[in-house]
Amino acid sequence: MRKFLALFAALFALTLVAACGDNGMEGMDHGSSKSNSSSKSADRNAADVKFAQEMIPHHGQAIEMAKLATTRASSPEVKTLAQRIEGAQDPEIKTMSEWLKAWGEDIPAADMGSMAGHDSMSGMMSANDMAKLEKASGAEFDRMFVEMMIRHHQGATEMAKTELKDGKNTKPKELAAQIEKAQTAEIGEMQALVNG
Repeated sequence: MRKFLALFAALFALTLVAACGDNGMEGMDHGSSKSNSSSKSADRNAADVKFAQEMIPHHGQAIEMAKLATTRASSPEVKTLAQRIEGAQDPEIKTMSEWLKAWGEDIPAADMGSMAGHDSMSGMMSANDMAKLEKASGAEFDRMFVEMMIRHHQGATEMAKTELKDGKNTKPKELAAQIEKAQTAEIGEMQALVNG
């Protein structure tokens, strides 16, 4: 009887060790898949971070300009273009903010109050430019808006090209390609408005 109990205890202990071993392995697998997943979100370089951190305030200023068009523009084409710009760039700001949060990087604000220091970025309007645009209305606003937005879009396409050349993460690179394509097309539209 004692031998039977000893054998039973030994078998029970082996079962426990095997179970713990299995759980341990599962835990290790789970941990490694977590680490793979975070390494995927960490699969970025300085160019990816810079692209997102600079494009957020860049887009933010374009949205501020587009909002001015709703009350100050006289041309239906300018108003439609402004609505399209706001509709495209607002979700892109949210997407880039999510990336930066996942990467543990600083997320810049996109509102005009945070624009100080960003006007050195390619295509950004100065505070003086924005003040002039805000004071304008009608045909004068339309002309200023289109001329400024062409420069603004040209700056954004340059930033997108830099990301495509130097970036590492596929998501920012895909967005950069999308921005370059959409904004290049809009530059063509705006140039036609200026020349028309």
